[in-house]
Amino acid sequence: MAVTAKLYGGFLQSLANKEINLGADTFKVMLCTSSYVPDQDTHRYKSDVTNEITGTGYTAGGATLGSVAVTYTAGTNTLKFDAADSAWSGSTLTARYAVIYDATPGTDATRPLVAYGDFGADVSTTSGTFSLTWDSAGIATLTAA
Repeated sequence: MAVTAKLYGGFLQSLANKEINLGADTFKVMLCTSSYVPDQDTHRYKSDVTNEITGTGYTAGGATLGSVAVTYTAGTNTLKFDAADSAWSGSTLTARYAVIYDATPGTDATRPLVAYGDFGADVSTTSGTFSLTWDSAGIATLTAA
């Protein structure tokens, strides 16, 4: 399933405070149920996220994003945060949201949130592969204007 993510507002503050190193930190994507209600303005750390899913083939805390890349395109003044697509094979689970966070800090209360994707409805697998195909433009972009 194709996913376009929305940045959490606190992500920008975490960048400014040097809580996130986009070029060196480890980022994860976790899945949440429809009971989680994302709040771009007040959710800042992983401890603010509720209702992480459970299921066969899914490990609490989510999966590490592979091939994380941050690139800047001068022609469009766009900074792109991207990574390899994510998948949970042999899974039996139901999710509504994908939440990306910086897993490098030591506790959930200090792990900054980056972005979240809303699938628009519950999505399930039964002994199958749950796949997230990040938008071809990147997981998230910022434009300098």
